[in-house]
Amino acid sequence: MKITSLFGFILLLLVLTIGNLQLEPGLSISQQISLIFSPQSAQNFSEIFYLYGQLPRLVMALLVGATLGLVGSLMQQLTQNNLTSPLTLGTSSGAWLGLVILSISFTDLSADFAPLVAMGGGLLAFVLVVTITGLRNMTGLPLIVSGMVVNILLGAIATALITLNSQFAQNIFMWGAGDLTQDGWSAVIRLLPQLLPALFIIIAAPRILTVLRLGHDGAQARGLSVLPIFILFMVVATWLVAAVISTIGVIGFIGLLAPNIVRAFGARTALSELLASALLGALLLLFADTLAIAISQWLHSVIPTGVMAAAIGAPALIAFSRRTFKAQDSLTLLLKPIIRPQWLYRAGGCIIFLLAVGMTLSVFLQNSEHALVWQLPEAFQWALRWPRLLTALIAGIALSVAGTLLQRLIYNPLASPDILGVSSGATVSLILVSMILGTTIQTSLWGVALLGSLLVLALLLLLGRRHQFAPASLILIGISLTACLEAFVQFFLAQGTLSNYRILLWLSGSTYRVNDQQAILFSIIVVLLVIVTLSLSRWLTLLSIGRAFSQARGLHAGKATMLLLGLVALLCALVTATVGPLAFIGLVAPHMAALLGAQKVKSQLILGSLLGATLMVWADWLGQLIIYPSQIAAGTLVAILGGSYFLALMVINRFRT
Repeated sequence: MKITSLFGFILLLLVLTIGNLQLEPGLSISQQISLIFSPQSAQNFSEIFYLYGQLPRLVMALLVGATLGLVGSLMQQLTQNNLTSPLTLGTSSGAWLGLVILSISFTDLSADFAPLVAMGGGLLAFVLVVTITGLRNMTGLPLIVSGMVVNILLGAIATALITLNSQFAQNIFMWGAGDLTQDGWSAVIRLLPQLLPALFIIIAAPRILTVLRLGHDGAQARGLSVLPIFILFMVVATWLVAAVISTIGVIGFIGLLAPNIVRAFGARTALSELLASALLGALLLLFADTLAIAISQWLHSVIPTGVMAAAIGAPALIAFSRRTFKAQDSLTLLLKPIIRPQWLYRAGGCIIFLLAVGMTLSVFLQNSEHALVWQLPEAFQWALRWPRLLTALIAGIALSVAGTLLQRLIYNPLASPDILGVSSGATVSLILVSMILGTTIQTSLWGVALLGSLLVLALLLLLGRRHQFAPASLILIGISLTACLEAFVQFFLAQGTLSNYRILLWLSGSTYRVNDQQAILFSIIVVLLVIVTLSLSRWLTLLSIGRAFSQARGLHAGKATMLLLGLVALLCALVTATVGPLAFIGLVAPHMAALLGAQKVKSQLILGSLLGATLMVWADWLGQLIIYPSQIAAGTLVAILGGSYFLALMVINRFRT
């Protein structure tokens, strides 16, 4: 790395440090320097706040940023993957889940065991990702998508726990948004010894990382035990991430951006990349924190640093994803049918039977204080149950159709509305409108949700056009947009009002708010859209083969793609506005249909719709019974079940291939 670039980073860091400390009025630079050397002379509020508020926050930003930059560089060099980081590996979500469990179940132990529990959660997420991809397949997109799936799954479990323990919600979400605010030096002093393993990385890692650049076989030929070394350094990296997250919350993108930027500035050796990434990580997080403070003062509202880091990092990740992907970056999943093609109708009959059983149980079998009771519903009960049942059924159909369209259009079975950010766009637009109007989430604002979904789709198309909508490019852009949008959702939830807790309940994806008129209107529109989709199945068949092939058959591929993507946005918007965000339905249902032998477009659309409806109906009913009298929202339960299924499918697929 050039010396001029290094000095430039240091100079920027000094300038930002001075600027950060000048954001709070009251003290000149000379007064601030004097207070550092004689803190006992502090008397008024400005001086005390500078010593015990501003300075600890500044030091915390530098420590956390440097740690995340160092860890990001270590992970990327270990995996030889420039898109590896605590965010994309799922370790941040694992640590969050561990701390949520600790905060809710073992509150008295939080202060002493938070880093260890967070580390356990982070390691769990990493083990899941490695199990899916394998140690030899961590250099391409499979690692990133696997991490995204793990993120959604662990996040759904954490959300379920929080909704069942509302008294902890505000503090957990403020922590989840990544807040650097300090009220003294205690957190800094507590964090410092936990970061000592960073010295071990700087001292021991460079030589090993240099050898690993020769590849797995080359490193082994030179006497390096690759697997034990890999596990050792990943455990150390996970500990550092856990220490940071348990102290100040989730900060994304820093560990992803810093190593990529320093490599662009010429860092070539392992040691120079590690050190420069640590320096740039501190610079990036301090920049994000300075912006967060400035905007907080302007808006008279607290902006968590993690939200600002996401707002800066997501566009940067999109920029890095707009490269020419190598062959290994294309991610496919072999979906070999598990039954004979002639048995497809039998499979469809079994699914219809399961759907009918689920609907019957939802109507007639309900829990009481002591046992399950089979009885005809009274008029009042029926008025509550049928809109909920109809909404669950139609929502499953809508998302399954949307997922099938997306997977066919971008030639990848790992595409779904939740991974590509289409559902997140609808979610954020609805939350923004509810915050602006000062009301709770309105289930009738379909136009607002559609606008959010269309904006995300437009960004996907605009940014993916450079690589002719290559699957790898679209998925990474979607992941970036989803991470950024979710950070803003965390910010809204961290505000701590009752209406925001209601937003959390809505985010869980529940059918309980839908009345009869909304259910009927929702069903009519979705059914019409599904009929339109089926009528355009020939277009989808041609596009599935290839855009050049479809052009040769007289189809205008661009216009057809835009229309079908518009249907995806409309279906996602309708479901999100009516029920809330639902994860994995659009991913799992088309997968299961393909596994059951539905290889043609129409058969996959129809069988996938039946599967999506069945999953949602059973999830909605089971969510009402599992922990009666409390309830688990259908969206949360289906995300947990769907995520578990999908992880198992990817593991089985890896061993089959």
